[in-house]
Amino acid sequence: MLVDSHCHIQDEEFDSDRSDVIRRTQERGMACIVVGNREDDSGRAVELAHTYDNLYAAVGLHPMFLHEEEYEPEAYERFLAHEKVVAIGEIGLDYYHLWADTKEEEKSVQQQQAKLLVRQLEFAKEHGKPVIIHCRDAYEDLLSVLADWKDYPMVIHTFLGDTATAEKFLALGCMLSFSGIITFAGEKELAATLRSVPLDRMMIETDSPLLTPVPFRGKRNEPMYVEEVAKKIAALRRVPVEEIIDTTGKNALQFFHIKEKA
Repeated sequence: MLVDSHCHIQDEEFDSDRSDVIRRTQERGMACIVVGNREDDSGRAVELAHTYDNLYAAVGLHPMFLHEEEYEPEAYERFLAHEKVVAIGEIGLDYYHLWADTKEEEKSVQQQQAKLLVRQLEFAKEHGKPVIIHCRDAYEDLLSVLADWKDYPMVIHTFLGDTATAEKFLALGCMLSFSGIITFAGEKELAATLRSVPLDRMMIETDSPLLTPVPFRGKRNEPMYVEEVAKKIAALRRVPVEEIIDTTGKNALQFFHIKEKA
């Protein structure tokens, strides 16, 4: 089964044609994980999962929104009453989007993000949910935080690191998910990573509406385009695309504890 392990089709960019976007995924026979990044956004993801059979939801507070919204575990706990909430996320570290003017303020924000990440990891463990991790410009600090969470079910979404960094996350038991960025020109280092990561530790995603893959660059991304990610991995590893679709799909279904429909 083709699975988009990370999309944001609750985003306002889909307001005009969301039902058509979802219909295309249904016709393709694929499943999608709709990922929240703050409370109201997570709520919309849950509503979509409740409405459509092939959609599932993840809920969490993205580090980029920490300065806009206080993390209240109870607010997210209420979403867990819905059986199609399959993960906590996306959560993590983001040093690219820092609301700070000085080095001291940057350090303070980074520390706040790390504390938020740990709180949400603890929340996930308390409720027995796997975790979707966001990381931008912070792999080393993320590895440091996750050292205490070895073998907890986590996926590093839109992984962009080199082979050595990938090996460090794999040693912690993490899954790695790859997006349309791998189809962009000039990603030779990432191509080497894709050849080295074991297929049974890999997922694919769109992160739509962002990161539209070639040959659709310039258009809004959508879950159907995840097949282009599979094609690129297949080409790099010189295996049939069906093998990539089947293996990454099974990995995602197992990771998120989703039973494939007959």
